[in-house]
Amino acid sequence: MTRHETAFADLEAAFPGRIERGEAVRAQHGAGDSWHPAALPDAVFMARSTEEVAQAVQICAAHGCPIVPFGAGSCIEGQVNATHGGLCIDLSQMDKLLRVTPEDMDCTVQAGLTRQALNEELRATGLFLPIDIGAHATLGGMASTRASGTMTVRHGTMADLVMGLTVVLPDGQIIHTGGRARKSSSGYDLTHLFIGAEGTLGIITELTLRLTGIPEMAKAGLYSFPGIEAATQTVVEALQFGLCLNRIELMDALQVKAINAYNKTALPEQPTLLVDLAGSESQVDADRDTFDALASEHEAVLHPVETPEDYSRVWALRHSALYAARGLRPGCKSLSTDVCVPVSELPRILSETGADLESEGIIAPMHGHVGDGNFHLVMLFDETDSAEKQRVREAHGRLVERAIAMGGTATGEHGVGLGKKSYMEAEHGAALALMKTLKRAVDPANLMNPGKIFDL
Repeated sequence: MTRHETAFADLEAAFPGRIERGEAVRAQHGAGDSWHPAALPDAVFMARSTEEVAQAVQICAAHGCPIVPFGAGSCIEGQVNATHGGLCIDLSQMDKLLRVTPEDMDCTVQAGLTRQALNEELRATGLFLPIDIGAHATLGGMASTRASGTMTVRHGTMADLVMGLTVVLPDGQIIHTGGRARKSSSGYDLTHLFIGAEGTLGIITELTLRLTGIPEMAKAGLYSFPGIEAATQTVVEALQFGLCLNRIELMDALQVKAINAYNKTALPEQPTLLVDLAGSESQVDADRDTFDALASEHEAVLHPVETPEDYSRVWALRHSALYAARGLRPGCKSLSTDVCVPVSELPRILSETGADLESEGIIAPMHGHVGDGNFHLVMLFDETDSAEKQRVREAHGRLVERAIAMGGTATGEHGVGLGKKSYMEAEHGAALALMKTLKRAVDPANLMNPGKIFDL
């Protein structure tokens, strides 16, 4: 029995047979893809509409029952862990493309639709949602964590692609923010209040999204460099040239070693750039030649990527990075983390972090969206070795502090959740108090995903 039994009784009456209490279902919803200990909800509800979400939230609010929204469970920082128990509202069955208007290059979707499924449905229109994260994630979850991925350098993050939202507030009220107009000076920008809020202010149930045209041509480049600094300097110069860069991904030598082992490939185990250029055929060809020349000036080895099959293989390698990294120490846990700094600071932070990890004896492959200064470390450790686990935690803390000191952020795209809460004051200062004031105003009972981003 839990202290929320009266809430669950009312939920069961409202949704007969649909309030799941079994341990297996709760366990599936009590942890994301992260190193944080699981924290199971007391019950799970698979919602089918905005109205059902609102009704469930109203019942929970009446009984003071915490609520945790759930999409695909691919979050890295424990955003779906039910640290206060309560009800998990799973939106994965709300997976419809509600509207697409090709003339205006926008669409409206339910929050449980994945970006892969959306782009498949949009293919015939010649449009797509230009965001490419490694995980199989729902669009509601991606908005809630302000996700981005490999195409940020050209198209921005979810914050740039969401035009409007339907949100269920902590009292069960349904509101609509933003709209389909390409710009507005009307009122507070409530849309972006909920983007990145990680479900702490309300539950996103529908999104209106800005789309873009599928480019005429896309080609890739693969380059091995003698060192990290040479690779990052090439990126800085390429960005200044204004090339039609769609993705610029960096892997360190250890990450390349992991990818070789995982995919049975034989790339030189050196810092490596993977580049995607998109646009007209003439523009792509000219800009790739320019990038080739810039890379060559920094002593890079160029690997031919000429056919569509080569292109697909290059990006399949990149998307295998996380699982390849974990494969370096089978059976071990991984603390997967990300930070983001100004691009010009990349060589310094990567050098200092690499030296720190080496001195601590920590195995931590690095891959990142170097075009926007965001990179990831997969810090591997033996769960049974408390000393090693502590070294990893401390090295992770120094990484985040280093990024903030360089004018960066504790997280570029994973979000705060549980894992980055302790760094919010250092990054935001007095602004953190305003965030807490907003949380108390919107959710005075602290029912929406409590314990995430900060503690009240």
